[in-house]
Amino acid sequence: MVLLSSQRKWPTLADYFHDWALVDVETSGLRPGHDRILSLAVVTLDGHGRQTGEFSTLLNPGCDPGPVHIHGLTPARLSGAPVFEDIAPQVAALLSSRVLVAHNAQFDYDFLAHEFARVRSWVPVSRRLCTLSLNRLVAPATPDLKLGTLAAHYGVLQEQAHDARDDVRVLSGILRGSLDAAEQLGLPLPLLDCPPRQDYKPYVPKTPCAYRNPGRLETGGSLTQGMKVAITGETQVSRAELVARSVAAGLNVMTSVSGLTSVVVTNDPGAAAGKLRRAAAEGVPLVDEPTYLRLLDDVQPGQVKGTVRVSASPSATRQLSGAAEPVQTPPQTASASGVPAQRTAVPVPTEGQPLAGRRVLVLGGTHDEAVAARARALALGASAAVNLSASVSDVVVLTGGDTDRRLSRIASLGLRVHDGGWLLAPTTATAPTPTESTAGNPAGTEAVLVRGAVVDLPQPDAAWTVAATWGQHAACDVDVVAFALDERERVAGDEDFVFYGAPEHPDGTVRLALEGPTEQAIIADLGCLPLEVHRIVVAAAIDGTATFSDVGAIEITAVCGIGAAPTARATLDAATTERTMILAELYRRGDGWRLRAVGQGYDHGLGDLAHGYGVDIAG
Repeated sequence: MVLLSSQRKWPTLADYFHDWALVDVETSGLRPGHDRILSLAVVTLDGHGRQTGEFSTLLNPGCDPGPVHIHGLTPARLSGAPVFEDIAPQVAALLSSRVLVAHNAQFDYDFLAHEFARVRSWVPVSRRLCTLSLNRLVAPATPDLKLGTLAAHYGVLQEQAHDARDDVRVLSGILRGSLDAAEQLGLPLPLLDCPPRQDYKPYVPKTPCAYRNPGRLETGGSLTQGMKVAITGETQVSRAELVARSVAAGLNVMTSVSGLTSVVVTNDPGAAAGKLRRAAAEGVPLVDEPTYLRLLDDVQPGQVKGTVRVSASPSATRQLSGAAEPVQTPPQTASASGVPAQRTAVPVPTEGQPLAGRRVLVLGGTHDEAVAARARALALGASAAVNLSASVSDVVVLTGGDTDRRLSRIASLGLRVHDGGWLLAPTTATAPTPTESTAGNPAGTEAVLVRGAVVDLPQPDAAWTVAATWGQHAACDVDVVAFALDERERVAGDEDFVFYGAPEHPDGTVRLALEGPTEQAIIADLGCLPLEVHRIVVAAAIDGTATFSDVGAIEITAVCGIGAAPTARATLDAATTERTMILAELYRRGDGWRLRAVGQGYDHGLGDLAHGYGVDIAG
């Protein structure tokens, strides 16, 4: 394999020197552990960008190859290929002690992790770099961040899209160009530590229950399809068989107990088990195994859940409104201060939007001063950046900002620098003309939202990604979570809470993606969500004593598809004492879906926020 290098130079920053393993996979579907790898290519580079190894092969997945119209890999082409077990040692040797690189790296990494798990092994990788995430930070002047688009931008010839061998060659050129661009901006690489446990178990998805939960099992009553059942302790029938029979009967077998659980099956009701303690606290009835088996023989019909698939209408365009509908907040819970933290509203000027299409980075100032400056920039039509990138057009330096280490980079890039007074009376004469190094995505292609503003999603039957990004020099960790809520503004069960410990809803419609150390995203397949889900709340939480004043602003973007240009963008600031913040909501509106930028913070922790939506976090 001959790699076509771009004209970009290899970086010289010491932090950029790593041994790299560039990877691309073509798969039978989109769910790791459920779907399989059909084609795999790996190229290794040393710290100077010199190729040190390569490998590519087709693989016989032992299953239907899926979307042949995309990857062209028919059963006939794959029939004589090796299985993954045959090539696992060779692939492991190429990956070992290297940083894994891929475009949308979590996808490739998760598929590899599950394939290795099938052969009772693990991925010998401790860190990975996503070139999609890296280019979101760089923000090059491209209409989107898809592999082909970035290849053209960085001068790499793409010969055959969705071919693993060619895609990994293209990836090498994109990595070179991306590192060069990141070095010019002085960006730390978004290297992500891979999960400490790499002994992934083969993925066995929880079978989604097709029926609504009818409530508790009554004394002397019958089981009804949709009832939530939890099993604890030793059983005479194997647990796997008991679960399979329950699922086949239309019951919803849960791994935890909540207030919505219909019945708990146990042969030892006096055991000191967590599920039994929770059942006692919630008043959930208990039955023994023989009784449960008799009830399984006569399960009553339940009410089938609905799903909604809608088509975008001509009216489903980006319509903005300030606060046409009330912001939904969780039921109030006790916090450190007793009430949610409040913020002072920033007056919105009426003199127009002279900074429309601009992107402003604020340096220095107190927390409140920086918040006010970003709010003023937004009110004037600009978007507010949280990191230095190629899309930044203007920099505002407040008190203390002159010591920011990024100023030397800003000067070398030729960006226009202003003091805080510039935001009081900006003029178009002081705004630089956007160039390739400063323009970023073309102006006017996305909606810039202020707090409370909403946007209609133009493809309401598609998968949408709501990504959150914060400053690369933040002093604490941030966790992004999601709650899938019903018409009561509550979760139907604990599985409707998506977070780091449970990163995917059992039916795959809502999941968490870890894009980098300062970027996480919630992906929601709106067209496949059950009818019962009326709203998805995306929130962020900080563990420990740190607050969002330590993090600074959080930017959210809404994107339809991998690497597509954002449909909407918002920059949100919390007050000084807040530890959790609702970032955004996806909610049904007629036959479509809307996104609202929320930015509502609370002093209490994630446990209290989750409890307000009906989730109890253990510990």
